[in-house]
Amino acid sequence: MKEKIVWTRIIYIIGGIALIIGALDPMEGSVVIVAGSAALAFSTFLTKDRQFKMFLTTAIMIIVGVSSLFYLSSLGGFGGTATLSWWWGLLILPYPIGWLINIVLLIIRWQHNKKG
Repeated sequence: MKEKIVWTRIIYIIGGIALIIGALDPMEGSVVIVAGSAALAFSTFLTKDRQFKMFLTTAIMIIVGVSSLFYLSSLGGFGGTATLSWWWGLLILPYPIGWLINIVLLIIRWQHNKKG
């Protein structure tokens, strides 16, 4: 039983670090952020954490936003001289929102563990 706890903790820590490292370059780091978000959701699922649904929701948001980012990038982008208008950029919005919610959740959990 202790081995499972150790591995889930390591997955959780790697996921949190991946979220921070991926933010250094949001376009190329988006793949790292997707992996980190999925790792957080997976580790909270394995430990039956009460915030699992929130981490899963943010992981899905990030995956949808990053997929839209790559799709729109493959079409040549949006706005400016591109054929797509700026409104297509709204499809990317779940990516930064999901990342921000994940960071807030990690800070709240860190503060809670620090007090307890």
